Amino acid sequence: MTNAAIFMHPDGFDTGRPNLLGRHAAGESFLRGFIRHADVERFYFWQSGGTDLAPLAAAVQRLAPTTKPTQWFAPGERQRLAEAGVVNLPGPHLNKEAWLRRPYGGAAYSVCGLTHTTATARTMDDISNFLIAPVEGHDALICTSTAVRASVEAQLEGVRDYFLTEYGATRLRPEPLLATIPLGVNADDFATRPEHRKVWRQRLDIPEDAVVALYVGRFNIQEKMNPALMALALERAVQDCGQPIYWVNAGWAGTDGEAAAYHDNTRALCPSVQYRTVDGRPPETRFTIWSVADFFISFSDNIQESFGLTPVEAMAAGLPCVVTDWDGYRDTVRDGEDGFRIDTAAPRPGDGFDFAYWHANGWWSYTAYVGAAAQLTAIDFAQATQAISALATNPDLRRRLGAQAQARARSVFDWSAVVPQYQALWAEQNARRGALESAPPVMNDPFRPDPFRLYASYPTRHPAQDWRVTLSPGMTWPAAKAVLSSPLATYGAINRPTVQEVEQLLAWLETRPEGGALSEVAELFPAGRRPAISRGVLWIARFGVIELRPPA
Repeated sequence: MTNAAIFMHPDGFDTGRPNLLGRHAAGESFLRGFIRHADVERFYFWQSGGTDLAPLAAAVQRLAPTTKPTQWFAPGERQRLAEAGVVNLPGPHLNKEAWLRRPYGGAAYSVCGLTHTTATARTMDDISNFLIAPVEGHDALICTSTAVRASVEAQLEGVRDYFLTEYGATRLRPEPLLATIPLGVNADDFATRPEHRKVWRQRLDIPEDAVVALYVGRFNIQEKMNPALMALALERAVQDCGQPIYWVNAGWAGTDGEAAAYHDNTRALCPSVQYRTVDGRPPETRFTIWSVADFFISFSDNIQESFGLTPVEAMAAGLPCVVTDWDGYRDTVRDGEDGFRIDTAAPRPGDGFDFAYWHANGWWSYTAYVGAAAQLTAIDFAQATQAISALATNPDLRRRLGAQAQARARSVFDWSAVVPQYQALWAEQNARRGALESAPPVMNDPFRPDPFRLYASYPTRHPAQDWRVTLSPGMTWPAAKAVLSSPLATYGAINRPTVQEVEQLLAWLETRPEGGALSEVAELFPAGRRPAISRGVLWIARFGVIELRPPA
């Protein structure tokens, strides 16, 4: 019954979002799967941003209704994450959360992150900083495939080698657990129906007895995958098997113009293939389009991919898959059992320094960087042609591989099988954290230091406890309230004296024409408020309500 607080962002779960990225779809799928299958007595959610909880809570209830008790933590209640024990992040940013945990102690709670793409400069920086930030051995990063785990380990190894070469450091501090857990699906969502097949085939003008290949995903040749490889392989298969193949492409592009260019350029490479397009954004399309197909095709070629969810969705729909032997596809589709994996080749390790250098210089955008790398991914076209032809001409093979794929999707990748792996990891994190001595809070982040420490050289002086605080001549409470309520005075309010505290201070000063020491002023208030009062008198003095001077 190990639990975790699920990190929720105001725009992170919205099934109506157009151009839904894979990581967003995976996040919504996880939320539904977790609420359905987690062995917990209550759910914890952490509202990471925004001010209005109601829309976020309503979105969660709409996506995955539950009758179990639900506890929400507000953005400023990080210390309460200890009640859940673990906070589950939707990305790999352990380093950032580790710094933000530090004021509460390194053993206050554990952090569990998740890989998506690891090709962005931001993610590379985050992973590299695991070795510098106060990440603990009870923190964890879930790698969604063996391939992306290897990339994370390669990134960390490079940083370790740098520290060893430059500083002689063999190990800087504890490193997080790396766990390989796949993304999951709610398998029932992808069940195919004869009526859906009939509707889609009529809508797309596809004969009932035609063989249909299906691709689902973004239409982006640089950031997702280049359709040329699929087009060329399908064209060769049509020539090889001597029968028509229909190819349905369900997805979306950034603009209508980009979509038109994508489809025009792809059609030109497969003139013998019956090419069809579908807007893949509507939720009803996302879950019904699988019924149109006889097999699924996806030739991932891009380093931005880390798992690849659509083959698993296709398997859940009972479709055999023809995919590249690339990244996470290697963990999902068993060659010859759930479909076919097509061999790939890419440059040798060490052959891409110029690519990395151009990207680091900003001469290439992220899109240009991953697109250029993908242009050097080649596939075995003979193998691809043979696989497509075999599925196109052999309905018994399609049925057998599809049934095996569907069984695997349900037993291995349904959230009912994946969520227990999350909970087992969280249990291990809790056990590791429980074995540690409590770490003291540290009120310092050297990369985001206290501004009054960083810029201590800017002012003439800093107030000390013996500085004198007096009421400005002629100042009254109504006048003070007016100036401190001005829009010029009210912005930037964090841990500042309240209206009631300012009124209390002024009432005390009115009885003491000689004023009082800053230490005496602080003692007028409860101990927990004294640091804010001692600092906040500068705000009150800034607007001429009081005077603050060093002793004579």
